[in-house]
Amino acid sequence: MVTTYRLLLFASLLSLAVALSAQAPASPRDGSHDLDFNIGSWHTHIRRILDPFSPSSPFIVLDGTVTVHKVWNGKAQLEEIEADGPKGHWEGMTLFLYNFQTHEWSQTFANNTMGAPDVPLIGSFNNRRGELYSQDKFRNRSILVRGTWSDITPDAHRYTESYSDDAGATWHDAFIAELTRQDLATATLAPPFAADANDPAHGFDWDLGRWRIEIVRLAHPLTGSKTWTQMEGTTVNSPFWNGRANVAEVEADGPTGHLELLALRLYNPDTHEWTISFATSGVGSLNPPTGHPIIGSFKDGRGEFIDQEPFNGRTILVRFRIWPVDANHAQSEQAFSADGGKTWETNWINHYARILTK
Repeated sequence: MVTTYRLLLFASLLSLAVALSAQAPASPRDGSHDLDFNIGSWHTHIRRILDPFSPSSPFIVLDGTVTVHKVWNGKAQLEEIEADGPKGHWEGMTLFLYNFQTHEWSQTFANNTMGAPDVPLIGSFNNRRGELYSQDKFRNRSILVRGTWSDITPDAHRYTESYSDDAGATWHDAFIAELTRQDLATATLAPPFAADANDPAHGFDWDLGRWRIEIVRLAHPLTGSKTWTQMEGTTVNSPFWNGRANVAEVEADGPTGHLELLALRLYNPDTHEWTISFATSGVGSLNPPTGHPIIGSFKDGRGEFIDQEPFNGRTILVRFRIWPVDANHAQSEQAFSADGGKTWETNWINHYARILTK
């Protein structure tokens, strides 16, 4: 009798386990390598439809080079686009970030005249096809934007950007790029960047290279706290667009844990200002939570950038300053203001020492 009871109990528990396993959601697939096919140098043939909602819209054709490489220890990809068409030379860039929590990619674009990143497209890949979405405006109309990666092979793929003004019921192609792998030696090069030290576009030139970084952070800003924590690590600042923009990769450790930070820095030739967009490895998108970058400029070699952000339930001003101390040392500071800039509390100080190559 006891043996029969145990068998019945075991069978009941087994049935329950099977039922629970059937109800449990499947673990999300790790898609952090879904864009690996994009790494390398590509010839791009672009067709840009000027009015996607008009069946008779004119279009322009561009040809050029796309180069893609991993940054941030492989947690992101940086794409540089150099193309020529009827209106001359065109440069673009895309930063791809993977969110390990949502298992989605964000895809953020900018060109060399925007001075700031565009609204990111966000989505994922399935069966070697990627679909990413965002919301934007076209000629003052609110639209949805879909970016599609398709026809992926080792030596070719296709990227299409489409617009919808009816909540996704219909889609109209706006940008089509056919990419075929090429030797980097045949790539289209960016035009030279004039070495004029007085040009504000050269504001970050002194900062390029590898640095040791010592970080001091206020543990609880705007609370009256006097507790500071320390971290040490490295910063690598790399130019692209032949120096017209750069990306900074920060990695540091301390008693509070590990820090990984990426900063995308773009110059606006119209306003003569720089924007800085930040990402952390745990978020997978630029500029959370506001979605917009911090903006500023250089004067007498010192950069100052201002932003408005939410912090602990209230809106504050954020100020970031950066400057060279000498050829091999630099400093930057972050400060918060809760009274509209009347007073500032410094809460983050970085000391940099250049890593000299022998």
